[in-house]
Amino acid sequence: MNVQAKIKKWGNSLAIRLSGPMVFLPHLKENMVVNVHITSLGLEIRPVVAKKRKKLPYGEAELLKGLTAKRAHADELIAPSKKELGE
Repeated sequence: MNVQAKIKKWGNSLAIRLSGPMVFLPHLKENMVVNVHITSLGLEIRPVVAKKRKKLPYGEAELLKGLTAKRAHADELIAPSKKELGE
């Protein structure tokens, strides 16, 4: 598909207004992060595709199962000296 657009001044920069099929066909949305590939022939704009997060082998509930204050060593709190606290 070919669409004509006019480059216009926008502050100290130049801008192209994306309208109609230039927005809907590639599914561009406001505030969307895009990659702009620049060559001597022109620009290519593509939406950034979020990478899928890897599924961790253990969930939070499974990691905390059976944890008690004693097993978490909560009774072994440190007591910093006044020198360590900068006093």
